Amino acid sequence: MSRILDNVHAAAKRLHGKGRIDDLTMWEFDSLCLPPKRTFTAEDVQRIRASARVSQSVFAAFLGVGKTTVAQWEQGVKKPSGSAAKLLDLVDRKGIGTLAAE
Repeated sequence: MSRILDNVHAAAKRLHGKGRIDDLTMWEFDSLCLPPKRTFTAEDVQRIRASARVSQSVFAAFLGVGKTTVAQWEQGVKKPSGSAAKLLDLVDRKGIGTLAAE
């Protein structure tokens, strides 16, 4: 996100906190400030799983998909999309532990 957009978003959050911006308007600001959707190559998926040091089966369980799906991503047959892509991004940025249930 650009520095200008960061500043605008921060100002909107302050105004929302003071009741000057309603929830719907704040939601619109939040949605404008979302990072762009990431796309993942087969190599990206392999790298993320390798850094997590888990098998395809375990990785699949964390992501809520089947082992076959993870294998297809890693072979480049399919590409992760939707919630799976968001979870992959999260695991890549913060580690597999962020998905662990307590």
